[in-house]
Amino acid sequence: MLLVDILHCEDAVKSLTVNNHTFPVLRLLSDGDFHSGQTLGEQLGISRAAVWNAIKEAQELGVEIHSVHGKGYRLSSAIDFLDADRINHALNSTARNFTLELLETTTSTNSDLMKRAAADAPQGTCIAAELQQAGRGRRGRAWVSSLGSGLTFSLLWRFSQGAVALGGLSLAVGVALVRALSEVGITQLALKWPNDVLHADKKLAGTLIELQGEMLGPTAAVIGIGLNIKLPDEVKTGIDQPVADLTEAGNLQAPPRNELLAVLLRHLYDVLSEFEQQGFTALRDEWQQHHAHHGKLAQLTLPNGLLKTGIVNGIDADGALLVNVGGQVQRFSTAEISLRSPA
Repeated sequence: MLLVDILHCEDAVKSLTVNNHTFPVLRLLSDGDFHSGQTLGEQLGISRAAVWNAIKEAQELGVEIHSVHGKGYRLSSAIDFLDADRINHALNSTARNFTLELLETTTSTNSDLMKRAAADAPQGTCIAAELQQAGRGRRGRAWVSSLGSGLTFSLLWRFSQGAVALGGLSLAVGVALVRALSEVGITQLALKWPNDVLHADKKLAGTLIELQGEMLGPTAAVIGIGLNIKLPDEVKTGIDQPVADLTEAGNLQAPPRNELLAVLLRHLYDVLSEFEQQGFTALRDEWQQHHAHHGKLAQLTLPNGLLKTGIVNGIDADGALLVNVGGQVQRFSTAEISLRSPA
């Protein structure tokens, strides 16, 4: 998806081959109760050894499972697995605008959806995965997440315009994310140009947008989104920047993942429809209300490695960043720029 390159890590993500029993075992354990290996095996029609192998692999995926002699296995915390019926129920009448595809594991939801887009998948196609093995973030960085710790999904939107007319699209997506998170009670949100959502100055979510089509149109946009819900401590320690999750932001009460995905999709549909009809201009003021660096000193790392430092003046009608560098306002539009506060 994620895309939000939610969890930054410089190392490539190791590809994992998930056996056929791991997710069925985890779903039986998702209630948070103890289950014996024999009971799990009987329910799934597999041996106790196969159950043990599935448990071991789940632990390698970062899932914390307690094993107690005489009682069996139990998840340290329940996993709220994605469920199409629950998502569609939460979408209500807006469910007709989306085609959902839920995956247990994949390399990248964006890569999957780019292939679907090339094969004429309809607008509103959404692929969500429980686990991404090689999620991608902006500027070629890895997008790391663990099972049940967040939402990683990609949404297809088709524009009649070409790529040159889609300036500000990643910022528009940021507006949709802030609206959705505000609806579920998350406060202290800010937007970092061009694709991150922050909570209390720490990264909560991000986006990765990939385009497919002709320069003058039409264009298929694959919008990957990653949102942190409850990150294990061992995952946080491997990230090279401050990160937040909804458990922290929402005072330990994160919304259920299925209902949250539905809220995100509803707001994405509204904002993308508005963007398609009016461009980013209609959303510019709202984005700037949440601008994390507005009026602040910031350092930009350009694609060629050159550093520039200046006062951020805001964004223009196309979503480009305006920075006062040495008394002259300069315009920056490439997503390959890294923006951060000076050390």
